[in-house]
Amino acid sequence: MGDLLTREQSDASVAQFQAEFDQRGYGWWAVEVRATGGFIGFAGLDQVDDDMPFTGVEIGWRLARSAWGQGYATEAALTVLAYGFDTLELSEILAVTTATNSRSQAVMRRIGMTRDPADDFDDPTVPEGPLRPNVLYRIARGAGSRRDRREP
Repeated sequence: MGDLLTREQSDASVAQFQAEFDQRGYGWWAVEVRATGGFIGFAGLDQVDDDMPFTGVEIGWRLARSAWGQGYATEAALTVLAYGFDTLELSEILAVTTATNSRSQAVMRRIGMTRDPADDFDDPTVPEGPLRPNVLYRIARGAGSRRDRREP
């Protein structure tokens, strides 16, 4: 997802995340391993970019490769959905990924999101190539996401 950031670029990104969170009431949270406190990435909500062919609030996650396949993305996404629906009272949350990103699509399905192939699109911000075709997943409040079926 781009080049490695310098310390200054990283600090600027964190400051921007915090400013957006303070302004909107949502944004990106750090994701840590509960047992160790180790930082493994981030997850949260963001406003869909203006140049996309749809509008709304998007859920997302980015985790270190070493954290993949351990359920962290699903756990973080369920927590983000709960915040979006229960605290922010959003009516719908979207998710976008490349058509080839089967791991993220699997998380989207696990948390109860659905895809209509008619909503798939080419990302206008990405040059021609394998990362341009994207898929759009959706979930409406009350749609019965996996979070509603978890044991207490």
